[in-house]
Amino acid sequence: MKFYDRLEELDYLHKVYRQSADNARFTVVTGRRRIGKTSLLLKAYEGEPMLYFFVARKSESDLCESYLDEIKRVLDVSMLGKCDRFIDIFEWLMEVSQKQHFTLVIDAFQEFFRVNSSVFSDMQRVWDKYEKTSHINLIVCGSVYSMMNKIFKDKKEPLYGRGTGELRIKPFRPLVLKQILADANPDYTNEDLLSLFSFTGGVAKYVQLLVDAKALTKEAMIDYIISPNSPMLNEGKNSLIEEFGRDYGVYFSILSCVARGCNTRTEIENVIGKEIGGYLTNLEREYELLKKRQPMFEKSSSKNVRYELDDAFYSFWFRFVFKYSYIIEIENYQKLKEIIMRDYDTFSGLMLERYFYAKAVESGQFTRIGRWWDRKGHDEIDLIAADELDNKVMFYEIKKDYNELRVEQLIRKTDSFINATHAFKDYSVETRGLSIRDM
Repeated sequence: MKFYDRLEELDYLHKVYRQSADNARFTVVTGRRRIGKTSLLLKAYEGEPMLYFFVARKSESDLCESYLDEIKRVLDVSMLGKCDRFIDIFEWLMEVSQKQHFTLVIDAFQEFFRVNSSVFSDMQRVWDKYEKTSHINLIVCGSVYSMMNKIFKDKKEPLYGRGTGELRIKPFRPLVLKQILADANPDYTNEDLLSLFSFTGGVAKYVQLLVDAKALTKEAMIDYIISPNSPMLNEGKNSLIEEFGRDYGVYFSILSCVARGCNTRTEIENVIGKEIGGYLTNLEREYELLKKRQPMFEKSSSKNVRYELDDAFYSFWFRFVFKYSYIIEIENYQKLKEIIMRDYDTFSGLMLERYFYAKAVESGQFTRIGRWWDRKGHDEIDLIAADELDNKVMFYEIKKDYNELRVEQLIRKTDSFINATHAFKDYSVETRGLSIRDM
């Protein structure tokens, strides 16, 4: 699959590179696994002198050997003698960068915790020593949120405050997914587009896997994902166990509950059978996997709370792959496909709401976007989008099937919302139904 989008990110990285010609820059690039961080960095600096160091789980001396080869290839300079410590290479490069302008990308930066945790304090010393005289464009990249946050946002850590910029890579927007699917399958249907969004969440690697496999329809995508050698079957486990450590079982149970529709703390605790307040906080703030949703204009920060898995792929994986892992263990892939097809309309209907939310954000037309439900659970509005500059507000009901839309009920719910919140009373109000036709 060719490189798509990321125009704002590329512009930012190009700007940082130009700035580093005058003053050293230290940029922290983060984003979930498979989001496309490495591809973005390679694209941004193609044609420029760029060193790419990957922190693999091997001995420090082996890493240093590969790094020295990379330096020789890119900068055509060699370090005298054998080097077994990364910090010696880093300090040498900081010296070289006083006369030479180049980019150094250190990927999987958090893995130095395993290789040699003293690297972080040593880097602080060296960076502070050479920062004002260096012309290096230093970029460190990582996907394990908990570790990257610890390195750069914990005041007790040596590299706290050393970064001069931060770039967070996010999933592809709806318009980009439409472009990708149109290029790969000009005859795609909106059902195919919804499936691509529902199964990948716009995560670049998952999109690439489906496009490269020519799995471009709903049925073909399910066949690819639920197949004996599919890399997506173990993806949830492989990408999250390292994040959660030894408590991964509890975290997986919580995420599985949320993916199945248990979206309040009480509901989740009733299923799991234990108090989970601390786990929910970690999933929301540290791992950024759950979102704590509240109705628009809810005054209390602790009432009427619903939890939502903030990643569409994980929503799918925990809803179907993790839940039915016992079926995968006996290799009955056909039965699991039948279950997915049976439940797909319900699942994709929820994903359609997310799609239109993302589309509203992408449009740039609104200053406030959210949802609303009353405390009794009687009335719920799927999407509210307001422009507070022009005093306009849109209320949407979202159903996958156009024939199930009930705009007259939405009008009643809109009145209930305004009476309950006293918001948007003087606004121009519009109510509208959205279905898969409107994608």
